[in-house]
Amino acid sequence: MKPKPFMPEIYKNNEKYVRDRTTGLIWHRAMYRTLYADTDRSQVVYHSNYLRYFEFGRTSLMRDVAYSYKEIEESGYIYPIIDLGVAFYQPLYYDDLMFIHTRPVNLERVRLQFDYVVTHAEKGYLVCTGYTKHCAANTSGHPVAVDKKTVHLWQTFPDKI
Repeated sequence: MKPKPFMPEIYKNNEKYVRDRTTGLIWHRAMYRTLYADTDRSQVVYHSNYLRYFEFGRTSLMRDVAYSYKEIEESGYIYPIIDLGVAFYQPLYYDDLMFIHTRPVNLERVRLQFDYVVTHAEKGYLVCTGYTKHCAANTSGHPVAVDKKTVHLWQTFPDKI
């Protein structure tokens, strides 16, 4: 199935954020270059590495909005992944530069979701789309309400323009 086009443009002169001209949605953007260790025998990025790229995008977003995931953990919260999905469209190879676009989407009492779009930074093509769903838990692993700093991220992240 052919994916919907993703046409990012810089948002408000800040290269860390883009607006998709197709949907109007705002995305945080992080840049990452693939490592040789990310590739498999066929010389393409091995599929499980995209979950690491999603984590990089997610933690970059959190750090850029003034707090890090480390701070969240130090305040007694953890956010294990309870569901995820990835759709692949084009491969990445060793030393390819990519943009990892991340946005917070669903927020419930104890669960939240991030969506991702990975594009080739130099050629512009869509590499993959995906999501991760997380459950808020305390350090003992018991579900708890999402912490106030994370709720603030959902309340302040620009939705559409």
